Amino acid sequence: MSNAVSALQGASFDGYCKVEEAGLVGMITLRGDLSSAGVAKAVKAATGAAMPGQGEITEGAKGRAGWMSPDELLLIVDHAKAADFVAAASKSLAKEHALVVNVSDARAVYRVTGDAVREVLAKLSPADTAAMVPGQIRRTRIAQIPAAFYLTDEKTAELICFRSVAQYAFDILKDAAMSGGEVGV
Repeated sequence: MSNAVSALQGASFDGYCKVEEAGLVGMITLRGDLSSAGVAKAVKAATGAAMPGQGEITEGAKGRAGWMSPDELLLIVDHAKAADFVAAASKSLAKEHALVVNVSDARAVYRVTGDAVREVLAKLSPADTAAMVPGQIRRTRIAQIPAAFYLTDEKTAELICFRSVAQYAFDILKDAAMSGGEVGV
């Protein structure tokens, strides 16, 4: 059996904001009726978080739950425990119309930190990053690729994209965070 490795194995860049690959992160797509008590129970079991509302990401003792669409959540958990959660949730949701899939190895995660984190994201995305607050998630595009991002606090954002475009995402985040490129908004 092979050892799991992150897309860029911890790549990091220091500019006027720091961009770093977050390493191995467990990510689970859960699709189903988000008003179902069974889905809420599965989310709580995996993350300790409450069910997120539209455009929200909630945090619990074991992870986060992000609203991705009217019938889809992204659960962010410990990479080593993702497969166990998928098995447990699939069993508990067996009588519901639901899908639980471990997408951890198909995604890359970046952390952007600094006073101008919103500016770095705004350079790449049509999302109104100035209006965002921690607890909100945006499923959008950065340059030419689909991505999702959220603020963990006022100076830190986490961005998720497909692993197949991990290098491109890192490169455009580096360009947006390069010293001398500050816009000052």
